[in-house]
Amino acid sequence: MSLVLVTREALVPADSLRRSANRAGAHLEHLLHRRFTAGELPRLRVLVEECAAWAGLSETRRGDFVLAVDEIASNAIEHAGGTGSLLLRRVGDELECRISDSGPGFSEDVIPQILPGLDGATSGRGLWLTRLVTDRLVISAGAMGAVVTLAMRLR
Repeated sequence: MSLVLVTREALVPADSLRRSANRAGAHLEHLLHRRFTAGELPRLRVLVEECAAWAGLSETRRGDFVLAVDEIASNAIEHAGGTGSLLLRRVGDELECRISDSGPGFSEDVIPQILPGLDGATSGRGLWLTRLVTDRLVISAGAMGAVVTLAMRLR
């Protein structure tokens, strides 16, 4: 029996995961869904790493993925009222993380083109790094605040 982490840190059989198909027919598996605050970031990193390992993300890429998720979650805490929501799922051949917050929102235009600091920028390093290490980064408006979706191919 395979096990995977799902909400509230409960281990459940993989057979009971929420599975569905999106409009394009890609297989979806919801791995982790939870709200977080600053105090929960260390545990959130562990949970994301465990789920990424279970989903099959290689060890080398897994560290980059966890770093990117941590940067975006930290931004939600720092710039959007101290809380956020994370949804981690396997979508076809990708591991996708969607982080939403209730802050003022922002667009991809704020991501520096070169390493922040070299161009005089004092912020944006986490977004720049996330764009650099992930295969997909999308920033959009949510019902309230921003929704940042980042993904890495599993193969």
